[in-house]
Amino acid sequence: MIAVFDYGAGNLRSVENTLAEVGCEFEIVRDAAGLGRGSKIILPGVGHFGQMMRSLTEEVKTSLKDRIAAGVPFLGICLGMQALFQASEEAPEVAGLGLFEGVVKRFPAHSRCPHMGWNELDVRPGSRLLPEGTRPFVYFAHSYYVPEVPQASALCSYEVDYTAALEDGNVFGVQFHPEKSGPVGLAMVRRFAELAC
Repeated sequence: MIAVFDYGAGNLRSVENTLAEVGCEFEIVRDAAGLGRGSKIILPGVGHFGQMMRSLTEEVKTSLKDRIAAGVPFLGICLGMQALFQASEEAPEVAGLGLFEGVVKRFPAHSRCPHMGWNELDVRPGSRLLPEGTRPFVYFAHSYYVPEVPQASALCSYEVDYTAALEDGNVFGVQFHPEKSGPVGLAMVRRFAELAC
């Protein structure tokens, strides 16, 4: 069962619809006990970094880290991926989960923000979620981005090159919204559901 964490502002309905369409068993969970029931975890995210991190109790943060450390496959979507890092310029005073080093950045001041709409990915070799060597189009809606990191499995360019997807063992993250990215997004979610990390 995939545990989909609801922190009060995630785009849950479209995520639910996508999981149902690919035939996944899932449950919307709101606490550490719910996270413990999942054989996989999805943290969808929309909104403000500080608001999301403040809404996660210490018990939930600890559970997320413990489950990930135990090898449970984890997928962070949009803000859910940004939460994996140490901090964000959106709320510098609020710590992220700190699973990866680095700070989430805001697009340059002259950029049109938020970056919304379809954009092309440059998929790196070895990706397990995306077909490597391809340049699929997916849907984005964000003003902050993860700089290029060693764990990046796909890059995107919008004013700057940034991490559009990352993969590190059992941890996966995407800046785009697979639930709004048509067949490419459906295939990606299906691959995550079928993973045995």
